[in-house]
Amino acid sequence: MTAPATGQGAQPRPSLTQADAVAMIVGIVIGVGIFKAPSIVAGNVGSEGVFLALWVAGGVMSLLGALCYAELGSAYPNAGGEYFFLRRAYGDWLGFLFAWARMTVIQTGAIAAIAFVVGDYATQILSLGAKSPALYAALAVVVITWLNIIGTTQSKWAQNILTLVLALAVLGVVVAGISATPPVAAAVPAVAPAVADKAAPLFSGLALIFILLTYGGWNEAAYLTAEMRDSRRGIVRALIIGILIITALYLLLNYAYLNALGLAGMRESKAVATDLMKVTWGAGGALVLGAAVVAAALSTLNATIFTGARTNYALGRDFALFGGLGKWHERGAPVNALLLQGAIALLLVLLASFTPDGFQTMVAYTAPAFWLFFLLTALSLFVLRRQPPVNAEPFRVPLYPVTPVLFCAMCAYMLYASFNYAMSLDPGSIGAIVGIAMLCAGIPVMLVARGTGGQKVL
Repeated sequence: MTAPATGQGAQPRPSLTQADAVAMIVGIVIGVGIFKAPSIVAGNVGSEGVFLALWVAGGVMSLLGALCYAELGSAYPNAGGEYFFLRRAYGDWLGFLFAWARMTVIQTGAIAAIAFVVGDYATQILSLGAKSPALYAALAVVVITWLNIIGTTQSKWAQNILTLVLALAVLGVVVAGISATPPVAAAVPAVAPAVADKAAPLFSGLALIFILLTYGGWNEAAYLTAEMRDSRRGIVRALIIGILIITALYLLLNYAYLNALGLAGMRESKAVATDLMKVTWGAGGALVLGAAVVAAALSTLNATIFTGARTNYALGRDFALFGGLGKWHERGAPVNALLLQGAIALLLVLLASFTPDGFQTMVAYTAPAFWLFFLLTALSLFVLRRQPPVNAEPFRVPLYPVTPVLFCAMCAYMLYASFNYAMSLDPGSIGAIVGIAMLCAGIPVMLVARGTGGQKVL
């Protein structure tokens, strides 16, 4: 790969340690889903044993994917992450479409969804009126984007601190839940017949959708490889350690939910962690938990904004139409890419503010495109195996090709299931419709970008 064209300014520096990367991975993954998804999963399984087993399965599936990403990131360390893998494997056109989708749908939609979690829980502490969640969400996007513009050093230290606060908060909820001995009936009302009927099967595909949504985000480590001090070995260790920590915390936390509320109580809960704290520590505990969830969501938001701007930066380096995004500021951040990403996320917050549930709308907006490109990235491993790696001795995924085949099968199923789920929502399906339309809009933009004659060769 030749050096970038002149005039592009400073370049990414290897300033992240393995511990920084682990904190980033844990911070991205934990913080949103685990406070939203368990009650939905409980409503789609038939027993407590199946409920816990599916969370273990989610960790195993994520580990399979992490091993595949570890090889890609180890062999081809690049700040563009998946964008670089797809472009190298399939050509400029697919790399462009992915970067477009990530800029307008996948990453910005995820940022907006996470921001709505901040808004929902911050509103429980201090309401700002009818649009309070959206106002808090917009404020969170602005503040965390500004923090990343200041530079990588400030952002990574904020991430490390927020991740520590998050881990302590989760462990506090675990201790409260495991030590609780309330009657299940006292926790929440009895299960409605419709919900009981819904849970009759062993489990449904919807349960896995939300479990893997809760585990989602570990793939963002691919965008850290160009800034890691030891990209060849560090990315492998960071992914494995991060996922093992996440799986252990998820199992402990879900066991705590079950112990305090029971499966029936979880099915009826709208905010399962808050209900757990009300049962164990009362209203004061619920208030503390609300603050902890805000911190957790900010941790996720910071890591997601950090990694998301790196794809926009890579797009700017490669296509003259977006050349302004491909500048790395001397302070250590892709400032223009961060500003554009923040602006799009704010527009999505505005769009979702007119729907009943901003978080649900943004999940529907992002899910189909996310799993489509996840599948294509998994398939790129087979293509790139036939090309010489950048690193002389990269990590190789064990049990090849079985491991990547299993991961590809999982991605294909999740693409099918997430599309069906997104389109079944009413009125949340508008999110999926707009998301698909934005993805398709990337095709004419790509033709314009390629027709400018200003594409750069990397």
